[in-house]
Amino acid sequence: MTFLIRSVEDADVSQLMNLAEQFALLNMPPDEAILRAKIKRSIKSFGGTIPKEDAEYLFVIEDTETKKIVASSLILAKHGTADIPHNYFKVVKKERFSQDLGVGFIHTILRYRLNTDGPSEIGGLLVDSTYRRRPEKLGKQISLVRFIFMGMCPEKFEENILCELTPPLTKEGRSEFWEALGRRFTGLPYQEADKLSQVNKEFIQTLFPEEDIYLTLLDSKARLVLGRVGESTLPAKHLLESVGFKYLNEVDPFDGGPHYGVALKDITVIHRGKKVKVSEKDPSGLGSLGLIGIYREGQFKAMQTVAQLTSQEIFLPRATKDLLSLKHGDEIFWSPYADELK
Repeated sequence: MTFLIRSVEDADVSQLMNLAEQFALLNMPPDEAILRAKIKRSIKSFGGTIPKEDAEYLFVIEDTETKKIVASSLILAKHGTADIPHNYFKVVKKERFSQDLGVGFIHTILRYRLNTDGPSEIGGLLVDSTYRRRPEKLGKQISLVRFIFMGMCPEKFEENILCELTPPLTKEGRSEFWEALGRRFTGLPYQEADKLSQVNKEFIQTLFPEEDIYLTLLDSKARLVLGRVGESTLPAKHLLESVGFKYLNEVDPFDGGPHYGVALKDITVIHRGKKVKVSEKDPSGLGSLGLIGIYREGQFKAMQTVAQLTSQEIFLPRATKDLLSLKHGDEIFWSPYADELK
């Protein structure tokens, strides 16, 4: 099988619906109207016709034999503006000591913060259940390809990149952290509050406490999930750590999920990568495995391939050049896999 990674198209909506129904993520919900709007916004974003603060880039993997969409991921060019701030809890430590008792404690504190000039954010990672264990590692491809595009067009993104990871939830999809904290201040169930926050964050700013929250005041179930990721999210966490992401000591105000971040320039895929010209010659032997991307006329295409490089040119297999419609002299972005990514 051959897999093509590309920017989303209008015709993908029904297959994206099928994919979204397997997961029901809030940033990729199984709602056709929302997905259609995301597709239209993505097409405009790749076309460069909307401002950065509104841009959202949606990527898909297509099985070229069956024409099936089997994975997706996205980038929000800016998460946190004056109209829709980025909300989070900063996790800090506070020491308290009693001289009389000779007893001291180090408390974990949650401190509410909002950012009106936020980072770029990655999310929307979905892989069809029947394709997850394939040797091509499609989850890795659709995750890392976002950094290929960032490497090609760094001016479209902020200096820092954020990823909000999913924490453990109950079998019913309930957040123990939200039940112990957010619900008491808003009266809303978790799913309703999280969905509402996608378009309106005013209720968070006005109803959440402005004072420090001592974690010791929350029940044990809420404390246990704070800053942790769900079991199904662990592979994504490990992959992000391998390319430079680190825990920011920040958590989501709804479910306590951890926030990971990195400077764009420090992402392994980007600083190992380079822009090179396509050679008219084919490789003469074995090459390195990595990701290649090309961006032209408002469309982005990429794939996993082997390649050989000189300082000026990249030698690609004929099949790669044919699938990406590459010709001699085209400028592409190439990034070889680091040892930890193979």
